[in-house]
Amino acid sequence: MKLLRTFFAVAGLLFAAGNLPVAAQTNAAAATAPVYVPDYTHAGEPLPDGVLAWDELTKAVDATNEQTSVRFIFSFTNVATAASTSLATNVVNIPGLPASTNVVTVTNSILPAMVTVLSVHPSCGCTTAELPPVPWQIPPGGNGQIKLTVNLQGKAGTLFKTVNVTTDHGRKDLILRINILPPPPMPEMTEAQRNAGIMAAKADRQAVFKGDCASCHLKKTEGKYGQQLFDALCAICHEASSRATMVPDLHNLQVPTNEEFWRTWITAGKAGSLMPAFASSQGGPLNDLQIASLAAYLNAINPSHVPPPAVK
Repeated sequence: MKLLRTFFAVAGLLFAAGNLPVAAQTNAAAATAPVYVPDYTHAGEPLPDGVLAWDELTKAVDATNEQTSVRFIFSFTNVATAASTSLATNVVNIPGLPASTNVVTVTNSILPAMVTVLSVHPSCGCTTAELPPVPWQIPPGGNGQIKLTVNLQGKAGTLFKTVNVTTDHGRKDLILRINILPPPPMPEMTEAQRNAGIMAAKADRQAVFKGDCASCHLKKTEGKYGQQLFDALCAICHEASSRATMVPDLHNLQVPTNEEFWRTWITAGKAGSLMPAFASSQGGPLNDLQIASLAAYLNAINPSHVPPPAVK
C-alpha cells in the first residue's frame, strides 16, 4: 500500500511538470546561452590591411651561444570595421508600363568590428606560442599579445622562423630572426698555466674535469650538441692558436676516420695520453646523445684524408 502511494505521488509531480504554462517552458529554454561558432569563410585568405595593427611583423634578436632560448612578443590592436547595411524596397513608375519593384542594399554606416584569432601555428616544433585559448575574440579597439619562445639548443648561426596567425578575416605570417653570435675567444693561458695543466693531465687525464680546469672544460655543456658543444668543450685545446704539440690537429689526422672513430675517442679517450674520457659513465660530462652529435659534427667537418684499409 505504501509503495502504491509513492507511485501516485511521483506520477502527480510528472503530470504537473508536463502541464507547466508554455511561457514558463519557453523562458527556461531561452536562458541557455547561444554557442559561438567561428566564421572560417575568409580564414585561408591573406589578412587585409586595416584589420589588425601590429607593432611589427618582423622582429630580430641577437643571442649568445650560451643562451638556450630567446623570446619575442608581438603586440596588435583591433582596428577592423564593417559596414552596417539594410534592405530597402525601390518602386519605379514609368507611364504606360507596370510598376517595377526591386530590393536594394543600403549602407547605413561603418562600425568597428570584432576579430577572432582562430589559430597560431609556428613553422617548427622548436618555437612555441603563448596566447589565450582559441577561438580568441578581440573586441573592437581591443589589444592583444602573442608571445613566442624559440629553443636554441643545438643551433648555431642565423635562424629564421615563421608563425602563421589565422583570423576570421584572413591569415598573416610573423617573421622571427635570431642571430646566434659566435663564442668569445678563449682566454690565453700563460706558459706557466699551460705547463701546470699538462702536468696535471699526465698524472690524471680526467683532471680537466676537476678543480680550476673544470671552469673551461665543463663550461655550460648542458643542452649543447654538435658545433655548439665542440666550441664550448673541445676548441679550447684542439683549436687553440698555441695548441700543445701533443694535442693532435683534428683537421689533418693521418689515420682513416669515420663517425664511429670519433665516437670511440670521445667516449673513452686514450689511456696514457692527455685525451680524457668524455662519457659520463667514465667520469666525463657528456651523455650518449651529446657524444653522438659531436661525433657526427666532427665527421662532417673533418673528412678522412686516408682511405680505409682494403678488405682482403
